[in-house]
Amino acid sequence: MRRGFQEPVEKPRRFYKTVSVTEAESGFAVLLDQRQVRAPGGRQLVLPTRALADMVAQEWADQGETLEVAEMHATRLANTAIESVPKAREATARSVADYAGSDLLCYFAEEPQALVERQNAHWGPMIDRAEREIALVFARAAGIVHRSQPEETLEKIKALALELDDFRLTGLAYGSALFGSAILALALQRGWIDGRQALELSRLDEAYQEEKWGIDAEAAERTARLLVEAQMLERWFKALDRR
Repeated sequence: MRRGFQEPVEKPRRFYKTVSVTEAESGFAVLLDQRQVRAPGGRQLVLPTRALADMVAQEWADQGETLEVAEMHATRLANTAIESVPKAREATARSVADYAGSDLLCYFAEEPQALVERQNAHWGPMIDRAEREIALVFARAAGIVHRSQPEETLEKIKALALELDDFRLTGLAYGSALFGSAILALALQRGWIDGRQALELSRLDEAYQEEKWGIDAEAAERTARLLVEAQMLERWFKALDRR
C-alpha cells in the first residue's frame, strides 16, 4: 500500500425496509422493521415529542441502499442528547458560555465602511435584543483583538443553558459551535430568527468578501452544507415545542 493512501470507507448498507414511530414509556420511539432504534451506546432512542421522533424517522426513511450517516444530523443530535449530555450538562452549558466569551457578533470590522455599516445594521439589533429581553450585556470590539465579556453575562448564559432540558441544551451547544455565536444560537432557540437567517448573520463577513471577489465551488458547497444543518436545527427546536 502506498504511504498516505487510505482505503475508501465502506458505507453501511440499509438493513431495514420500514420506518415508523410509536409511543414509548417516556416519549416516542423510532422503529426499523418494528424494532426500536438504539443509540450507539445501547440506550433506546426515545424522543420527547412526536414531532421530533417524526423528524428522526424521516432521516432513516430517506436513506437509500447505503446509509449516509454523516448527513443524519437530527439522529446524531438525538444520540448526543440521550447518551452524552445527561452526563455532562455542566460542561455542555459551559461550552455555550465559552462561545459567548468570544462571540462572533461582538467583533465588528474597522473597515471597509460598507462592511462596518452592514454589521451595525444586522448584528447590532441582535445584541440589543439579547440585552433587552434576557439581560445579556455584551462588550463590542473593533477588530480582531480579544475583548473579555462581563463575567455576569457569561454566568447568566450558563444558567440559561442549564435551565433547558437535555434536548434543547444539546441543540443550543450545537448551534453555538455551528454559528460561532451563542447569541445566534439563543436567538434561534427562542424563535427570534430562523435557521437561514442565523447562518447568514454568522457569514456576514464571508458574504461581503464573496460579493467583492466571487464564490468558488468549494466555498459554495460548504455553505450549502452549513445551511442544511442550520435549517435542521431550526426544525429541531420547533419540533421540541410541538406534541
